[in-house]
Formats: sequence, C-alpha cells, structure tokens
Amino acid sequence: MESLLADVVAALAALAAAALILITIVAHITATKMPNFHRHEEERFFVNAEGKKESIPSIHDPPTKELSVVVPSYNEEDRLPLMMDEALDYLEKRQKRDPAFTYEVIVVDDGSKDQTAKVAMKYCKKYGSDKVRVLTLVKNRGKGGAVRMGVFSCRGGKILMADADGATKFADIEKVEEGLRNLQPWPNQMAIACGSRAHLEQDSIAQRSYFRTLLMYGFHFLVWFLCVKEIRDTQCGFKLLTREAASRTFSALHIERWAFDVELLYIAQRLKIPIAEVAVNWTEIDGSKLVPFWSWLQMGRDLLFIRLRYLTGAWRLETSKSN
Repeated sequence: MESLLADVVAALAALAAAALILITIVAHITATKMPNFHRHEEERFFVNAEGKKESIPSIHDPPTKELSVVVPSYNEEDRLPLMMDEALDYLEKRQKRDPAFTYEVIVVDDGSKDQTAKVAMKYCKKYGSDKVRVLTLVKNRGKGGAVRMGVFSCRGGKILMADADGATKFADIEKVEEGLRNLQPWPNQMAIACGSRAHLEQDSIAQRSYFRTLLMYGFHFLVWFLCVKEIRDTQCGFKLLTREAASRTFSALHIERWAFDVELLYIAQRLKIPIAEVAVNWTEIDGSKLVPFWSWLQMGRDLLFIRLRYLTGAWRLETSKSN
C-alpha cells in the first residue's frame, strides 16, 4: 500500500514538473520580445478646446507642468463626471492657493463605445485644453495600455494614475505626495508612491462572498509568491510616479490589461526604484469592468507569465522610446 502511494505521489510530481516545463516553454515562445509602443496616426494628436488638432507631447521632453493626472476611461460616461468634478475642484483650489502650482488632466478614452470622449471634452472646453486633454485611442488596449499612452503624452514632473470611478478621494494625493517626499533622495530622480487599501481589507471581507474572498486571497498570494513581495495592495489605481520613474517603468511594460500594475511594480523593484505604500480612503463604486472569476483567472495567468518570461529572458529590462 505504501509503495503504491509513493508511486502515485512520484507520478503526480513528475506530471506537475512536466506541466511547469510546458507552461514555461509556451510562456517563452509566445512572448512579445519588446513592448508594443505603436501609436496610430489618429493618436498622435488631441483635439483642443477650439476643436483644432494639436500634436501630443512626449514623456521624453522636459516637463512643463508640476503634475499630470492620467485617467484611463473605458465606457465611463456615467462615472467620469463625479471623478472629474472632484479632481478639478481640488486642483483649481490648490492652484489659487499656490499660483506656482501647474497641472494637467489627461483623460484617455480607451476605445469606448459610449459617450466617454464627449463627456470628457466638456471639461476640456470648460477649463481649457492646457489643463484638460482628451486622448482618444482607436481601439481598446486595456487599462495598462491606456495608462501607458497617457503617461507617454504627459507634461508633468510628477504623474498620478487615477481611476475614472473616483473610488479614491482625490485630496488623498497629498498623502501619496508625502510618501514620495519621504523617499528622498531619489536615486536617478526615480520614486513611486502607491495608494493602498490594505488597511480596509477586513471591512471589505465582511461585505464579500466567501468565493470572492477566496479569489482575493489567492491573487494576493500569487502576487507575493511570483512577483511583488513588499507591496500589500498592488491594484489600487492611485499611484504617483516621478517623471523619470514613469518613463523607465512604462517603457519596459508589456502587460496592457488588469495585471499591468504588478508588472509595473515588479519592474520598479528589479530596477531598485524606491516604493512607498500609503493608506488612502477608498469607496467601492458600482459599475466595475472587472468580472470576478474570469478577470482573476486572466490576471493569475498573467502573473505566472510575468515571472516566467523575465526568468527565462524572454522579457528583458530594456527601454525604447515610444513610437
């Protein structure tokens, strides 16, 4: 009996090893060696408040604003106004207190099928295209792809990623700014401060089903085991980066959908960019595009592929300028 059990265990171990080798080979063979920076001709311009086309600036140009806010938006006509009202109210009041403070908000319409671009353009017309710009992508790239296109088109010395749902109170930018300052001196002017909901985890568990809680813990374990060990909440969409850190990390980014945050922080850790995790206020807003089971499954696959592709050298930390 013991001999049979040992044989079964050995067979299962051999099967698991063979499966891992096969997955590693597939991950390596199917990897796109360099990130895809292609920008369609229509994406090289934005429409200003007067309805005229203007060329989009580059992350590789010197900064001309203190802060850029990049808002990835896919079918967000209903949720975007609340976020934009709150953000612009804060930014305008801050500028009145400190006239030296300059900012821009870039709404990246990620191939939406609704009126997201029209809603965003109303703010462009109200505040002017020097403060609010709408970048319309020809087709949906995914959240990571939309953020990257916004980052590559910004003028800020610091760049904030902010979700269109407004789940994080915009005034909490002051918390992540303090987190960024506390990391000084920044090596090569690179640093990242991540908003975090980890302190709210116990309260959120009480409102979730056992299945969603299990998925959440499984995802957290995979992130910790495979990619990022020092950050408890990698998925909060409220992250502040110095311009140099944004240029370096997003130039090496491959993942364009939900797991892009994990690869971004994995790259940052590999490059020894200092990272702060800062608690922020967060409220769950209805209308999430994330489908619990299938999105988590896709993210789990992406996490495994991130690890295996960097481990096997299919992906390397090289940079190239955006096209």
